[in-house]
Amino acid sequence: MSSRDSSLKAIRLDLISNTIKTDMSSEEYFQNSVLRPLIKFQNDLLIAAFLNFSNKYKNVFFELSTEKKITYIENALLKDSTFRNCLKDMIVGLFTVEEYNVYTLNASALNKRMVGIIKERLISHIQLLTEMGPTE
Repeated sequence: MSSRDSSLKAIRLDLISNTIKTDMSSEEYFQNSVLRPLIKFQNDLLIAAFLNFSNKYKNVFFELSTEKKITYIENALLKDSTFRNCLKDMIVGLFTVEEYNVYTLNASALNKRMVGIIKERLISHIQLLTEMGPTE
């Protein structure tokens, strides 16, 4: 294993033990052993990226009701491919070479899982996002 791969694995949170089961599909295994720990590790960066995205669009997000904030997050990830790809790249950039090779075999399905987890993480932080507010 390369020095980079060893370093990347060393900084990850150990979330695997409670989420790995013997009857998982390979996609679910990858999600739980790679995606979830990396998304959790990148949490602060993902939040900062979303706040920057919201600020670029005139801070509309901060004036919305909670229900509409959820819709705003969902639409941002669904309709803005540049933003969605930026968030995905924050995760993919921390893959080891082996993980990247596995990812490329089924990138479409794994991207859906990745974006779904990121969406749920942002939604679960709506209160924090609101408190942080616009940065103008």
